[in-house]
Amino acid sequence: MQKIIAANWKMYKTRQEARETAAAVAAALNEQPTPHEVVVFAPFTAIAEVADAFAASQVQAGAQDVWPAVEGAFTGEISPRMLQDAGAVWVLTGHSERRHVLGESDELVGRKTAFALEQGLKVMLCIGEKLEERESGQLEDVLRRQLDSGLPAGGDALEGRFAVAYEPVWAIGTGKVAGPDEVLATHAVVRRLLCERLGETGNRIPILYGGSVKPANAGNLIGLDNVDGLLIGGASLDAQSFVQIIRA
Repeated sequence: MQKIIAANWKMYKTRQEARETAAAVAAALNEQPTPHEVVVFAPFTAIAEVADAFAASQVQAGAQDVWPAVEGAFTGEISPRMLQDAGAVWVLTGHSERRHVLGESDELVGRKTAFALEQGLKVMLCIGEKLEERESGQLEDVLRRQLDSGLPAGGDALEGRFAVAYEPVWAIGTGKVAGPDEVLATHAVVRRLLCERLGETGNRIPILYGGSVKPANAGNLIGLDNVDGLLIGGASLDAQSFVQIIRA
């Protein structure tokens, strides 16, 4: 399975800053290509800039969110067609900050995921538990609930168009990283849950790890069983740092 290395730039970078960072990443990968699939989830305002900078490279542009409608009176939201028009190929759904900071429900995440896929975008569905949920033994229940509501029907059509990113909420932006044993155990649970829902297709859905990934720990993480890629936040904002992770 091809590994996926994905950058989530969150609410950072003006258009010029995004263009300069994307150009630096593209130049580095054009000079020394990677076998991995590389995606940059840029802010809405910078998607077109990023897509243009990556046009002659192997990197794809993505969006950080989407609304499940073609168009309409949804002030402040953005549709799949708008994202595609800007050059986005991928979209994130269910990121922990959307769930826990902005209050998105599992049901809404599921609707966004299904509609984005229906409209031709590739989707990376984010799942993960809070510290108190892990410590109280709810890890599998939380992941099962998020997958049950987030996975669309028609599992056979997901291969090549869908990925899951496991992000322990307690490790995002905190400097804490789940240990190798924790990552192995949790990704094994995610794999089992995917196979319960999707059958054999569940073995071919990439599972990424996201949670304070940096150049220093990326190589160890990407080498673990059932870790099919990395979702990187702060360390992806610097082109050199991101390229080091891609090459880890």
